[in-house]
Amino acid sequence: MRTRTAAGAVMAAAFAAVLAAAPGASAEPNPPGCPKGYFCAYSGPDQTGTLLLRVAGNWSGSLGVGSIFNNGVVYPGADHVDVTSYLGGQPSTDCFHYNPGPGRYKANAEPGLTITRVVWRGEC
Repeated sequence: MRTRTAAGAVMAAAFAAVLAAAPGASAEPNPPGCPKGYFCAYSGPDQTGTLLLRVAGNWSGSLGVGSIFNNGVVYPGADHVDVTSYLGGQPSTDCFHYNPGPGRYKANAEPGLTITRVVWRGEC
């Protein structure tokens, strides 16, 4: 379930350039510095550049990112993440599955996007 303001729907496009639907049966390799069980954020697109954030629990702050990756593991009630972000002052909260999906588990961010909160949760 997603929560967002009407203006935030436009901002969802910031993560709508979401990269991939997950491959069928096998997980994508771990991105650099992001072992299984972690949510990670990078300075560049496609999990490149500097690893800016690696958390196995909830997080809050303010961090400009280039891409994100949920490398969580199957854990009922806490294997998906809600990511709250801002672009142009508009908030959006989007849910990301764990690698390999089904569903999105990684995304590239639009320039200027800031994440402010990561909360582990159950199914999206």
